[in-house]
Amino acid sequence: MAGHSKWANTKHRKAAVDAKRAKLNARYIKQIEVAARNGGPDMAGNPGLDLAVSKAKKNSVPNDNIDRAIKRGAGLTGDSVEYEEITYEVRGPQGSALLVECLTDNRNRAAAEVRIAVTRSGGTVADPGSVAYMFQRKGVVVLPKNELTEDDVLAAVLEAGVEDVIEHEASFEVRSEPQDLQAVIKGLEEAGIEYESDEVEFVSEVKVDLDLEAAKKFFKLNDALEDLEDVQSVHSNADLSAETLAALDAEE
Repeated sequence: MAGHSKWANTKHRKAAVDAKRAKLNARYIKQIEVAARNGGPDMAGNPGLDLAVSKAKKNSVPNDNIDRAIKRGAGLTGDSVEYEEITYEVRGPQGSALLVECLTDNRNRAAAEVRIAVTRSGGTVADPGSVAYMFQRKGVVVLPKNELTEDDVLAAVLEAGVEDVIEHEASFEVRSEPQDLQAVIKGLEEAGIEYESDEVEFVSEVKVDLDLEAAKKFFKLNDALEDLEDVQSVHSNADLSAETLAALDAEE
């Protein structure tokens, strides 16, 4: 979830525990195919492909699957698939907002599945532009706090065009412009600092605090969208207080 609020941290932990590996692998494979189609199969001359492959390997996608995806995307196997990027805007409980990024070979299928998932989960598909204006695209790196201080993180990324370092209970979040994300990652690696995730995300500064009942509905809506084949990522401005988090944990 964009923003990495308390809600976002909860979601990252939840995703780490019960993510569906096959679906995650399929997402990375799609990203590789698109990058290879757009810039060719040579990673040295295709930064987008290099990034997609690096991300896939970091998430344990088998090398054979990666190689096939590169060849298929570049049209070297004769069975390449053309994907289309589509973003849907959704309104959730208690005034929350979601941006749903899809990568699909069938626009009609993606639209129908998103609409059904949203409607059945109590959300509303919003008109184009009515939600998107609240979000900005940012590079986001999340790293475990361990023994690190904010000064340690800043020292590593200061020259990389970083915009902000946000401290959470157990992690730091580093934000940058999307084009500076790789420089941020390089700075962290050169400083020997491990990170959990690096993504280009939609981030909203307008946060919506959800009470317990709204949070339950939001989880249902978010999970329904995440389960869809064509959905690549779901971003939101939802937030949860410590009290709401504790209440959710108590019910699990």
